[in-house]
Amino acid sequence: MKRLLTSFLAALSLPLFPAFAQSNVQDVAAAAAAAVQAAETVQDAPAKANYWTRSIKFDFGITNTSLSNWAAGGTDQLAISTGYDGNANYKKGLMFWNNRLQMDFGFFATSDKPVIQKSKDRFYLDSKWGYKASEKSKVAFSAMFNFRTQFTATYKFVTPSGENPGYDEWMAVAQLKSGFLSPAYTDLSIGLDWEPWKWLSINASPLTGGFTIVRTPELRKSYSMPLKPEYEDYEGIITPDMYRAGRFELGAKIATNIKVTINERLSGETQFTVFSDYLSQFQTRVNWDAKVVWKLTKHFAFTFQSWLIYDPRVLIDGTQRVQFKEYLTLNYTHTFMPRSRAARQKASK
Repeated sequence: MKRLLTSFLAALSLPLFPAFAQSNVQDVAAAAAAAVQAAETVQDAPAKANYWTRSIKFDFGITNTSLSNWAAGGTDQLAISTGYDGNANYKKGLMFWNNRLQMDFGFFATSDKPVIQKSKDRFYLDSKWGYKASEKSKVAFSAMFNFRTQFTATYKFVTPSGENPGYDEWMAVAQLKSGFLSPAYTDLSIGLDWEPWKWLSINASPLTGGFTIVRTPELRKSYSMPLKPEYEDYEGIITPDMYRAGRFELGAKIATNIKVTINERLSGETQFTVFSDYLSQFQTRVNWDAKVVWKLTKHFAFTFQSWLIYDPRVLIDGTQRVQFKEYLTLNYTHTFMPRSRAARQKASK
């Protein structure tokens, strides 16, 4: 009896299955169509605006000189140089903010000295904020920050007495010339930035305040650091620890930047800066950096760099002199151009 009743109920249920199945299929199809439409809406949505442009460039160069029975004389030498140039620039509407960090370090070792000598050493941070009066204006109100120093100590080596002097004997008579934060220059300037062409910008800042820092006491006299207040009228023997570690400066600064690309292989840039101190009878400091790059291949290039400094407060062997350094090397160069988040997402699809 139960079996007969079950079969009867099953027979009554059969007409309901097609209607129920058809209803489920329609619901699923409607949900799928809504999901596809939502996905298309997300894909068609405009990418978030990116106001930053960034670039990072690394340089590496090595030179090895080996002599054997060379009649003209000379010494074996190994020289290595490295460089970093990072840029992060922001632009939105009439406002811009340009940041650049440059780091250079090079050294060489020779067979006639048991010490490693530096060829270049620089840490330079430059940051400039500006706001234009209009989109077509070539002049912007600006504020600029600079910081410049070096990483390690620099020595002037003289040949020690004795036979076959070692490292300790060489360092015992070496003369310390500079070091980390000895000196360091930092300033904040407010003025106008004029960019008549894309390759030229001139920044005039009639209000520039900053510090010259000499952390190492033995070097403070060479950089004309003032005496501490308690020793200004002291008539005895002046020792290095009596000089101040910092000197405040207030003056005017003009900075000229030129960056040109002759063709795909040859490019150059230069920065010429003049600072005049109101507080010290308008004493003027000059910095001139120049760089020329000749690309041989995608990753190899000849690079010429020069640095000129004139600072009347810096005494070299007791006198004021113009400082000049140049460097020519064959570098391996690699440049990174970090992409925005929207560009990375687009590339991954």
